[in-house]
Amino acid sequence: MGMLTNESIDPNNVTSVVRKKFNGAIVTFLGTTRDVTDGKKVLRLEYEAYSELAEKMLLQIIDEATSKFGVSQVSIAHRIGQLEIGEISLVVAVGSEHRKEAFLASQYIVDRIKIIVPIWKKEIYEDGEIWVGNQQGTVRLEDKK
Repeated sequence: MGMLTNESIDPNNVTSVVRKKFNGAIVTFLGTTRDVTDGKKVLRLEYEAYSELAEKMLLQIIDEATSKFGVSQVSIAHRIGQLEIGEISLVVAVGSEHRKEAFLASQYIVDRIKIIVPIWKKEIYEDGEIWVGNQQGTVRLEDKK
């Protein structure tokens, strides 16, 4: 499962997808909104996505991780919209027979999301704001104008 949502993410719901009797390891990663970035006080974050493509890319990443690491299930939920400090922006849950593969797959998935999925983050500070795109350099359509 790979999904984008405007609603709060319940990590237990995402994790429950990968909890199977044949999985001896379940790894769940939570990405949360922190209050300081590069020494600047963050007030909140706003996420935008090219939703149709982003969801396809999440499914591609799931296929990559299951193939590369031999894990049995992966579930991903990424929040879009406005997030306050402490809120969860990303949940990645991996189910595997063994822990090593689950940990490796989890890290791979989080890194790949940041590289290829068209999701952009606006960091709002006390003294301004900045859009942060994915590392592959895609830009929001509004920023091309």
